[in-house]
Amino acid sequence: MAKKRPQTKAKRPQGTGGVGAAGADGQVPVVGAREQCPCGSGRRYKACHGRAAAHAVTELVQRPFEGLPGEGDWIALRELVPAATVELKLKDALPEGVPSVTLATVLPMAWPALRRDDGTVLLGLQNDTASGDISRDLADTLRRALVAEPGTPVQGRRAPADGPRLQDLLDPEGEFEPVVHTGFEFWVPDTENTTPEVTASLERANSAAIPTVKLAGVDAAYWCETPEKNHLRWVMPHAEERLLDALARLHAAGRSSLGEGTRLVGSFRAHGLTVPVWDLPSGIGADDIEKPAAEFAERLATALADESPLTPDERRARGGLTNRQVTLS
Repeated sequence: MAKKRPQTKAKRPQGTGGVGAAGADGQVPVVGAREQCPCGSGRRYKACHGRAAAHAVTELVQRPFEGLPGEGDWIALRELVPAATVELKLKDALPEGVPSVTLATVLPMAWPALRRDDGTVLLGLQNDTASGDISRDLADTLRRALVAEPGTPVQGRRAPADGPRLQDLLDPEGEFEPVVHTGFEFWVPDTENTTPEVTASLERANSAAIPTVKLAGVDAAYWCETPEKNHLRWVMPHAEERLLDALARLHAAGRSSLGEGTRLVGSFRAHGLTVPVWDLPSGIGADDIEKPAAEFAERLATALADESPLTPDERRARGGLTNRQVTLS
């Protein structure tokens, strides 16, 4: 489970006769670290109510996308996929003048969000965030993008510690269906009339993009092509220890591959979930791996249901897998 971050409410400072900018409910807005604290204490924000806010903001949420539809795909788009978009559905009706909200892996100039001239909102996922809760930072950016002037980007900032998270804003019944692109042309509907800065950013992004395809038959699995070999990276929703046991059982039994020439080479952790990785020969494309991946999912389900102690061979296989595990986030 994700660790819930404390909600910070400012208390009225001792020795002041009024409530300052905090208001009668005691809520203190977030301001710059060197600015005077809005509570009226006369001290800088970082030395006053900013201390509690900073603690809340930096506390790491291990699974920031937990509870959202498509948690594995959120992680894949954050860490693995160069160019993809997803139409987002909010719990509440969109503001007037905002026809749609689209999540994008990355935006030109690394903008956190952009409100286009036509009012549509693009929200960037692969940006650095100021707090330990990516979900809260993205929600804050999204809320500001919904009311931004058309044709303007939204800059990053530290989200209020008691602000909403994506789980509060997005429809829990809304489908999360990523569309993977070969490049970043989705940034600009009219490439001929874009600015030189955006054009240069587009060219740089396209040149660095690794060909990637989302598998259709299993959830949150992405094939990618590199010069030397191809890979399958599969974000799995299972508890880490149980998943590693199951992978070890299959590995020890010689059933962890996806066919001839393929090999389970390890895994990494990302935002609270485990992502096994397979090496694939260069000749194996995304379509070729669909059936082997579906068959592996069936073998894995059987292994996950096995609660017997690991055999010595399985323990050795597990040790090999954990020794090759890397934590991305």
